[in-house]
Amino acid sequence: MTLNRRTFVQGVSAAAALSASRFALAADTLKIGYVSPQTGPLAPFGEADKWVIEQMKTAFKDGLTIGGKKYDVQIILKDSQSNPNRAGEVANDLILKDKVALMLTAGTPETANPVCDACELNELPCISSVVPWQPWFFGRKGNPEKGFNYTYHLFWGLEDVIATFTSGWNSVKTNKKVGGLFPNDGDGNAWGDKELGFPKPLAAQGFTLVDPGRFQNGTQDFSAQIAAFKKDGVEIVTGVVIPPDAKTFLTQARQQGFQPKVITLGKALLFPGAIEALGELGYGLSTEVWWSPSHPFTSSLTKQSAKALAEAYETGTKKQWTQPIGFAHALFEVAADALKRSKSIGAKDLRDAVAATNMATVVGPVKWGGQGPFRNVSKTPLVLGQWGKGTKYKVELTIVDNAGAKNIPTGGTLKLI
Repeated sequence: MTLNRRTFVQGVSAAAALSASRFALAADTLKIGYVSPQTGPLAPFGEADKWVIEQMKTAFKDGLTIGGKKYDVQIILKDSQSNPNRAGEVANDLILKDKVALMLTAGTPETANPVCDACELNELPCISSVVPWQPWFFGRKGNPEKGFNYTYHLFWGLEDVIATFTSGWNSVKTNKKVGGLFPNDGDGNAWGDKELGFPKPLAAQGFTLVDPGRFQNGTQDFSAQIAAFKKDGVEIVTGVVIPPDAKTFLTQARQQGFQPKVITLGKALLFPGAIEALGELGYGLSTEVWWSPSHPFTSSLTKQSAKALAEAYETGTKKQWTQPIGFAHALFEVAADALKRSKSIGAKDLRDAVAATNMATVVGPVKWGGQGPFRNVSKTPLVLGQWGKGTKYKVELTIVDNAGAKNIPTGGTLKLI
């Protein structure tokens, strides 16, 4: 066959058209990165994420129109393995290799902070949650005057958890002596911080805080803390510990004859699985409640109420509802809303759309610049819950104090252990 000029030109044109169509196809897919702890000691924070992402695949099945152009949506989930270094590595992979247009992350400072830092450095918009705003903002060396350029956060703050815990404690009769369990990690150092954390507001309300000092996550011996609490006659125990450490502490406290009247712990007591694992030691423990089926909010994406969302999770997974469901879902609500409003999928346009968010979600209203201490933080409501024997499940969480969010109904009052 003789290759004449006309055939050659036609061939080149066809190849170019094929190449262009392939490129256009690739360019028409919008990628969203999601980083959370799927494994390791913080895995309960990420337990619902795969279910939520499956739900989002349905919600986004017809794609999204952004700046007049339609995109298919691809969600890429990465496991931080409960490790800050790993969280930073997978975030960089999503940014540099997968070329995600937007990052979402949740599940304690050990995951969210390094992911947000990677996004800020690479100028990629990022929405994060499930970290009190102080360890998120100040833990990342945030400057209140400037804030951050590309990273935006939705959650409550230490002032809210302190107000919620103390409101509950003030409703029962104790000697107001509080033992603090603050580990040497992002949360523990923030909660125990003399300026930003529990010490000042507790003193102002007439509580005496006994803080035996920082300990490493995974410690096997709480004898020193228990001895200090017994010596000072502590009747309330608080702090922010990982689930395995709560079990170790509570078991050793029982063995060593230390029986406080109130135990209100952040982080460790959030999840039904952790409470079940404690057996009878789990009854009467109290914790912060950031989301529940009782919350009077509705999803902007699926139109499900908080109750309907929790029920769908229980039906779909055959597991009990868990608090992070609401926030994983809300991150996608905010992402979808910002993407639809963005002029393009360019980083600056998308960042500006995120910053301008003002919407109702299944965890409550989200608005940056006006609903938090800094322009990068939007606060969400917080109430107090207490675990007890369940009717449908072995253990169930009842909201017992709503001083910080009167629109969230209570189901009882705080009872002494």
